[in-house]
Amino acid sequence: MISRYTRSAIGAVWSDERKFQRWLDVEIAAMAAWAELGVVPAEAVDAVRAKARVDVDRIGEIERRTHHDVLAFTESVAELVGEGARWFHYGLTSSDVVDTALALQLRDAGEILLAGVEAVEQAAALRAQEFRHTPIIGRTHGVHAEPTTFGLKVLGWVTEMRRQRERLATAFAGVRVGKLSGAVGAYANSDPRMEALALGELGLEREDVATQVVPRDRHAALLSAIAGAGASLERFAVEVRHLQRTEVREALEPFAAGQKGSSAMPHKRNPIVCERISGLARVLRANASVGLEDVALWHERDISHSSAERVVLPDSTIALDYMLDRSRWLIEGLVVDPERMLRNLEASHGLVFSGRALLRMVEAGISRERAYEIVQRNAMAAWDREVPLRGLLEADPEVAAVLDASELDAIFDLDALLVHVDEIFDRTLRRPEVAHA
Repeated sequence: MISRYTRSAIGAVWSDERKFQRWLDVEIAAMAAWAELGVVPAEAVDAVRAKARVDVDRIGEIERRTHHDVLAFTESVAELVGEGARWFHYGLTSSDVVDTALALQLRDAGEILLAGVEAVEQAAALRAQEFRHTPIIGRTHGVHAEPTTFGLKVLGWVTEMRRQRERLATAFAGVRVGKLSGAVGAYANSDPRMEALALGELGLEREDVATQVVPRDRHAALLSAIAGAGASLERFAVEVRHLQRTEVREALEPFAAGQKGSSAMPHKRNPIVCERISGLARVLRANASVGLEDVALWHERDISHSSAERVVLPDSTIALDYMLDRSRWLIEGLVVDPERMLRNLEASHGLVFSGRALLRMVEAGISRERAYEIVQRNAMAAWDREVPLRGLLEADPEVAAVLDASELDAIFDLDALLVHVDEIFDRTLRRPEVAHA
């Protein structure tokens, strides 16, 4: 991922230094396990622990000759360790090291991303409470529907991020596995006891039936979960993008002092971070497709997945980390205009109460079909003539025959439409997984 979207902590997880250090961690754990089983001399392990270190430049120099990154890595260690290095990489194949170390890197990335999801969730919970009772028009198909509250909109983001956090946690647990079972997974030159000891030291689960690699359905599930989380962040961003449109202007992305929106139009204040989130969500979805393509390998292994993974796994975790940080920033700093929300709600001349009018007329004894025709006729007239729906209903003889002024007052009571908001909040925030937010 380009540096523009790479934050330091997640970027460090995918640095060459961290990758090779994780390779070294795996190699040392395997050597120590062999030593515990009496196969490798303990002094060889001690020599590696004392002398081995990661030298990225030297590894690169050797790889230019060998065209094999793992052999370049082992040769660079041998240069430092000396005699004891003959037991380094004992009984292992390259994928034992690479896949097990990848699990460690993904574990590190997962801790960062899950914390990021929780931060977005908590930020949304605070803003949801802030605007719990702030009326806003609910829109379907982009058209005025019925009132809701801005707090309910944001509360939906809270519960969605909770679901995404659960999916990501499951997916990251699914890749927290290693294998040290040799060239085709049959332990021909390895030992299940060594593998169990080494993986236990590394804090990883064992891949029960491995080939030369850890099966890539695990990584495909992770990339899909990452794409899903990105899709949710995009949903939030698209909502804000619509609310920031000039003719709506109910909520706006933060705009810093000195910020400029256009090189040609000084008045512009654009939702650029929201649009950036939307764009990166597309990258995550494309990367998830690559993950699914990587599942089918020839027999016990080919390397068609390897080059793709070097791109999509770092890029997806880095991009999601950036998107989570910007989404938290967006939610915390979102500029909300309750007065504009109310004006926009009222701009459709009371049409948002048409459903209540329909139901009250049905309750008064008119057939649903006829009641619908009456209300719809008056609603269309209110829209076309830009006059209040209530006045038209009050003047309609068929309505006046069954509903008096007090009943019309009840129909056009905004608070009555929002009477269940507290119940939704209370049942949602009572849940332990969101109450802490």
